Amino acid sequence: MATGAPFPFPVQGSGGLPRYEELKEEQELGSPGSAMALRSTVIPMHSSPQVYVVPPRDHLAWSLFTTLYLNFCCLGFMALVFSIKSRDRKVMGDHSGAASYGSTAKSLNVVALVFCILLIVVVIILLVGGVITVTNLNP
Repeated sequence: MATGAPFPFPVQGSGGLPRYEELKEEQELGSPGSAMALRSTVIPMHSSPQVYVVPPRDHLAWSLFTTLYLNFCCLGFMALVFSIKSRDRKVMGDHSGAASYGSTAKSLNVVALVFCILLIVVVIILLVGGVITVTNLNP
């Protein structure tokens, strides 16, 4: 504001606005001489390194994709069931059971994927070989 107009609000204590009173809680928490300001945060550190166990994989997303798109002979659905069992075991803390169910779900997903890829390859070979023909139904 280059016009030189004074600031529209009066300064505190000049008669326009009442003085700001500190609340009791603000005095206790924020004043430098209070006991709260002298406290510090203590973070306990362990002298021995902690070992973190990697949780077993349940392959739930892969099983869901296999169920929805590549469900060859219901292998995708079976993989989904084993993935859910694996996740339940992992939540309960049974890591060996979760790893077992997870590896079964992975195997079922791989088998369903291989069968679907083979099916697609066979269909393409039959189309190229002329065994299967695509006809135009519109005259």
